[in-house]
Amino acid sequence: MEERKEARKARNEKIVNCLYQKPDAIFRLICFPWAGGGSTHFAKWGQKFHDLLEVHSIRLAGRETRTEEPFVTDINQAVDEIVCALLPLLQDKLFAFFGHSMGNYLAFMTARQLKEQYNLEPVHFFVSSATPPHSQPQIPDGKTLTEEEVKWSYMDFGGTPNCFLINSQEFQEYFLIFKADVHMLNTYNFDAPLKAVLSCDVTCIFGSEDKIISNLEGWKDITSGSFGMYHRQGGHFYLMEPSHEAFIQNHITKCLELSTISY
Repeated sequence: MEERKEARKARNEKIVNCLYQKPDAIFRLICFPWAGGGSTHFAKWGQKFHDLLEVHSIRLAGRETRTEEPFVTDINQAVDEIVCALLPLLQDKLFAFFGHSMGNYLAFMTARQLKEQYNLEPVHFFVSSATPPHSQPQIPDGKTLTEEEVKWSYMDFGGTPNCFLINSQEFQEYFLIFKADVHMLNTYNFDAPLKAVLSCDVTCIFGSEDKIISNLEGWKDITSGSFGMYHRQGGHFYLMEPSHEAFIQNHITKCLELSTISY
């Protein structure tokens, strides 16, 4: 029994990355990566927040410490394992979700499953650079794009350093992950909700020059809570600019500090 428990814990730690543990934190912030992304970028945020907040970042199969695992092709399968890994973390603390691009769809479906099956819900859902789930995401099809087309697309979006794109070995690995994630995303479908799925507050943040998102106000359809929207100068990966990243982190802190008044 004890061995099984330890094995489950080790498995969960592969899926949820927390680099800076804060046992006394009031909130846990769960971050969901963009297509092709890993967990490290957002896990490092844990160093930037004070003790109010402990940051956990989702790590999907096929990357980082999970390279031996096959890519997930069904978003529902990915959500099932994320929910299973998160449950031990969400029972004793308030939590919030942050997603960037593809990560928002994983975050939304995770939040919906947590609410429907376990009566758990984030106190705040922070959306970054994503069309609402009931609108068709305008993301290139990873099955049809060539490696060169992906390189130029990401240089255009501003999310991938040129030196990384030039390194053919590193980019080849990234290319395979990106294609798998976009294929998973393109099989995802969610009809416009007849009623709000969530009741938490939702904040949408985006780059003013983003070329692949639309209908951002549609995010307010998913919740009966309040809705806010902010834009920053930049494209789809506007958050790579340190000042914009600091804005997001400060805004998350402010929102969560205010939410403590209600609990």
